[in-house]
Amino acid sequence: MTLQLLATCVEAGLKAEQDLLASVCDGHAESGLLFWRPTARALVMPRRLSRLPGFTEASETLADSGWPVLLRESGGEPVPQSPSTVNVALVYVQPDTDLDRDRIENAYMRLCQPILDTLSELGGAASLGEVEGAFCDGRFNVNLNARKMVGTAQRWRQSQGGKRPVVLAHAAMLLDDERVEMVNAVNRFNETCELDARCEAQSHIALHELFDA
Repeated sequence: MTLQLLATCVEAGLKAEQDLLASVCDGHAESGLLFWRPTARALVMPRRLSRLPGFTEASETLADSGWPVLLRESGGEPVPQSPSTVNVALVYVQPDTDLDRDRIENAYMRLCQPILDTLSELGGAASLGEVEGAFCDGRFNVNLNARKMVGTAQRWRQSQGGKRPVVLAHAAMLLDDERVEMVNAVNRFNETCELDARCEAQSHIALHELFDA
């Protein structure tokens, strides 16, 4: 397995994830693990949201307030990235022992279980599941004391020749408390684009609010 550690802008971090995925798909490695921490803020969202009527106005408003909008290829909802966040990208070829029907859950658990174990060892109440009021909410959130600390997503591609599936499983972990600013950025985008969803800061938690660095 290849292991990379980066401190970089969000755009370069997203590109590094895609480069790692391409490397495994091309057969240069069976797996890879990338950790990266943004050096600046950005609000990252699926490309499909760029078709919203208010997208241009929302992007300009957010950029003026220090949250430039970046687009990603995967689905989901807007996700704030900043130096308060550490990202983990796990890429691997689907093992022959994994059944296709279980591969999505298996990928999430390979990504999430070490985080759950670490939080439990620190003395926190670690769990998986949706949290009302969280941005980009999902059933594979990693939660600390019933509040979302880690958001997760995954993307599948075929290896070279189309013989074996390859997954990029991604986690965004909130280390430092920037919850209010992050939620405000997401809500500002949603409001400008006339989307109903609203997020709440109390639905999230940062690791260092409970545990020292």
